[in-house]
Amino acid sequence: MAGRRTTRVVREPLAAGEAELLDRLAEQAGLVLANARLTADLEARLMQIAQQAADLRSSRQRIVAAQDEERRRLERNIHDGAQQHLVALAVKLRLAKTALQKDPELGRRMLEEIQGEVDAALDTLRSLALGIYPPLLEDQGIAAALAAQYLRSGLPVRMEADGIGRYPIELEAAVYFCTLEALQNAAKYAHASTITIAFHERDGALEFSVVDDGVGFDPDSQGAGSGIQGIRDRVAVFGGDAEIASSPGAGTTVVGRVPVHETVRI
Repeated sequence: MAGRRTTRVVREPLAAGEAELLDRLAEQAGLVLANARLTADLEARLMQIAQQAADLRSSRQRIVAAQDEERRRLERNIHDGAQQHLVALAVKLRLAKTALQKDPELGRRMLEEIQGEVDAALDTLRSLALGIYPPLLEDQGIAAALAAQYLRSGLPVRMEADGIGRYPIELEAAVYFCTLEALQNAAKYAHASTITIAFHERDGALEFSVVDDGVGFDPDSQGAGSGIQGIRDRVAVFGGDAEIASSPGAGTTVVGRVPVHETVRI
């Protein structure tokens, strides 16, 4: 076209040395980027590990604190209950021994009374033992031990426990006490007409849940409380987790999962 100048840029081919240099620069740039990504990934992993370690330390601290509180509770119960019974029995036995020498009939009545107090002391000790570790749990497993608890209490509970087996006693004890904690919370606060306890084994985990149709609450405003945190701490020891869901007027659901493997089933 007349009056228009066209400029053509002629690109000369790179010399062999220049092409090699560009290749090396590109290779170095690629390594730098790869190292940067690797460094970022490692930093993220380290931060994640540090957070997990902090969570684990906090969990262990809470467990230790809970264990200390439990020991103090048992000491109080023993002191206020069984120990007082035993001290009183020792005094009454001395009095009965004296009475038998002076008035055999009075001594006999005192011994009968003491027998009743011995039975009461034994009941107190059995209750303490059940609070520490129920023998039925070791003999028959989680479902049987929990059934004994709620049948004794008269709570409106139904249980679903199909397809679960026996597991190491430490794991069974953790799940038992977690479920018992949720059940006791429902009994205290829910005012429920029905409480459902369920156990299922699926996808390599033992799942447990406690669901009530009670008054419910708002976890965001009231907080989940130390109960659910204690449940989380117990199952976290075995790599598990637990959650609570509730809302006013809609009841409360506590769900937990603990990994299990065929190699640990018994």
